[in-house]
Amino acid sequence: MSATISAGGSERPGRIMSGEMAEQPGVLRRILDRGAPRIREVAAEIAAKKPRFVLLTARGTSDNAALYAKYLLEIRLGLPCGLTSMSTTTAYGAKPDLKDVLVVTVSQSGGSPDLVASARSARDAGAITLAVTNNPDSPLAAASEHHIDILAGPEKALPATKTYTASLLSLYLFVEGLSGGDGAAAAILPELAEVILARRDEVKTLASRYRFAERMVITSRGYGYPTAKEAALKLMETSYIPALSYSGADLLHGPLAMVDNISPVIAVVTDGRGGRALQPVLDRLRGRGADLFVVGPKVQVEAASAGFVLPTAGVAEEVQPILEILPLQMLAYEVTIARGQDPDAPRALAKVTETR
Repeated sequence: MSATISAGGSERPGRIMSGEMAEQPGVLRRILDRGAPRIREVAAEIAAKKPRFVLLTARGTSDNAALYAKYLLEIRLGLPCGLTSMSTTTAYGAKPDLKDVLVVTVSQSGGSPDLVASARSARDAGAITLAVTNNPDSPLAAASEHHIDILAGPEKALPATKTYTASLLSLYLFVEGLSGGDGAAAAILPELAEVILARRDEVKTLASRYRFAERMVITSRGYGYPTAKEAALKLMETSYIPALSYSGADLLHGPLAMVDNISPVIAVVTDGRGGRALQPVLDRLRGRGADLFVVGPKVQVEAASAGFVLPTAGVAEEVQPILEILPLQMLAYEVTIARGQDPDAPRALAKVTETR
C-alpha cells in the first residue's frame, strides 16, 4: 500500500492524517496573513497590563506547544514562567493569588472540562486569562478574557499535526507582540514547510529502518526540547512504540544507561545555542554506539547513523521548532503504516479528551 502526504487520494489507512499534514504550509500562511493582526492586538492589550509572570496550562500536544511558549517568554522577554498543575485547583480547591499574572491556556478544542474550570478559577483569582484554541466558540474561549484563534481549520485525525504547528506559530507571534517585535522571522516558514513535506519518500525510507523498533529515546535541548516531547507523543499514539523524551541534560543524569546499539535515539539538533548545548550529549551517545537519528543541520546528520537535514540556514533558532516537527510527524505516520496500523484512529483515543 502506498502512503503519500496528499490531501486527496483513495480511502486508505492514514488518509486523514496525511491530508492534514499536507495542509500545514497553507495554515502557516493563513496565520501570517489573517491571524497576525489580531494576535498583535491581543498582545498589545495584555502587554499594557504588565503581567508579573506567566502560567501556562495545557494537556497533550498542546502542553508541548505551551512548553515552547515557556522558552520564548523566558528567553525573549525575561518573564518567569511555570506550567500549571490543574489538579491543585480542580481537585484540591486551592485558591492561589493570581493578581497581575498572565494565565495562558492552550487547547485545540477548548472543550476539556479541567482546562475550562482551571481558566475560570484563574480569572476569579485575578489573573489575566488568554485562551489559545482552534475553536473561537469553545467553552474555554468563553471562560477567558482574551482569545487567539489559531486558524488551523477542522482537524479530524486523532493525532494532532496542523493544530500543533499552528499553535507554535500563534504563540511565537503573540510573544513577538508582547515585546513589540514584528515576527518577521516567521515569514519564510510556509515555503520551507512545503520543501520539507515534499521529501516524503526520504522519510518513508527512514521509517523502514525503524519499523521493528521496540522503543525509542528522543532528546534535545532549548527550543528543540518541546519538539522531542511532541515527536515522542506522536510515535506513541500512532505506532504504539514506547518513546521516551528527555532533555539532553536530563538524559545524562541516569537514563543514558539504557542507551544501547539496538534501540534508536532521535536527536533534535536546533541550529543555534540549543544545538551547541546538546553537542556533549551527542558525543556521549556516539561513544555508546547508539543508533543515532538526527533531525537538524547537515553537519550533524552526516555524523549520525541516519537523519533528516533541515533547511535551517538563515532561520532564527526560535522558529525552527515549527519546521523540526514536520519530518517527525511524517516519520510517525510512515512507521505506523509500515507496521500495518491506521494512524488516523489510534486505539483507545478520542479527539476531545475530557479530563477533570
